[in-house]
Amino acid sequence: MRPRLLSVGIATLDHVYAVAEMPTRAEKYRAHGFTTTTGGTAANAAIAMTRLGADASLLARLGDDWAGAEIVDRLTREGVDCSRVRRVPGFPSPISAIVVDALGERLVVSHADPAMPRETDWLPEALPDGTRAVLGDTRWQEATAHLFRLARTAGIPAVLDADRDPTHAPEVLSLATHVAFSMQGLRDITGHADARTALESYRPSVPCWIAVTNGGEGLFYWAGERVEHMSAFDVPVVDTLAAGDVWHGAFTVRLAEGAGEVEAARFASAAAAIKCMRFGGRDGAPSREAVEDFLRQRSVA
Repeated sequence: MRPRLLSVGIATLDHVYAVAEMPTRAEKYRAHGFTTTTGGTAANAAIAMTRLGADASLLARLGDDWAGAEIVDRLTREGVDCSRVRRVPGFPSPISAIVVDALGERLVVSHADPAMPRETDWLPEALPDGTRAVLGDTRWQEATAHLFRLARTAGIPAVLDADRDPTHAPEVLSLATHVAFSMQGLRDITGHADARTALESYRPSVPCWIAVTNGGEGLFYWAGERVEHMSAFDVPVVDTLAAGDVWHGAFTVRLAEGAGEVEAARFASAAAAIKCMRFGGRDGAPSREAVEDFLRQRSVA
């Protein structure tokens, strides 16, 4: 049976440009590749969940504009349930311009209207029947906190994609059962640029599983009283855009299926590695079969 999952946070419309080198001066540049796709941490994770065999619902805020309609249409065609996406009249939907260079590194310029209403009174007061896990991002922290409270009450995983310091609703860090920082998010909180040092300096006030993903350096996570390291898979990198979002979506899927954190993290790392070999942000999110084949091949090797 496909696990039912919720993903709460931001959805965007992304314009992605492939260039030979990252722009460094204020002048014109020519892209050799281009695509328009949906983006945003929560939306990307929801697509990853769906492709990996889960039923994913997105809770997000969009404007009542052409971009919002395009985002909902594209997500719906991917199988994501968007019935809980709120279209707010008078506000623009989030949109991004992204440059990806020949090394697969990305530069993101995004706009999400800071005046977009943040209230959560329209969100459900109970999780839909059969919900097995909740993933939340830090773009709409009040909603993430609300859904995490419901997940805690239900005794199911509440996974935080902590790609920035949650200053609007810092309680999400204590409400989460699993926190996976990006390096930028953990650096914002600790001031340390080294992943292991940063994680060793951060211990949450409420016990939970905690880790930091750091691209090619792999994953660092607390295991008992020490920080352990999981190497990243060595793959030819084409595009790192959305790799972290795919990681979080895949990690949540395996937790919902009953896997332990280390097994779930290895599965998520494989999904993110496959995505990095494909251009187009979330368009590169893999199927369940692709991830399992990848892991089998690596195991044999």
